[in-house]
Amino acid sequence: MAAGKKLPTRLCLGCQEQHPKKELVRIVRSPEGEFSIDLTGKKAGRGAYICSRQECFEKAVKEHRFERSFKGAIDRRVYDELKEQLFHKL
Repeated sequence: MAAGKKLPTRLCLGCQEQHPKKELVRIVRSPEGEFSIDLTGKKAGRGAYICSRQECFEKAVKEHRFERSFKGAIDRRVYDELKEQLFHKL
């Protein structure tokens, strides 16, 4: 009996639940210190994963989980830009 391929899972910063990696959105801080959304999962830099639900994003911001994950303070404007990119797509 052949074993199936194991799917990679990641922890959502908001709800703190394990999800398959492909279901989550990766937010990455580049080596230059710029934050962006990584839809490919291949951008260079430190990444953190979050569900595509706005409640999870808000909870992660409120509880400073992004700051812990990226090991430093994050400006409020960065959160506003990420929120705009994630939830206000046309």
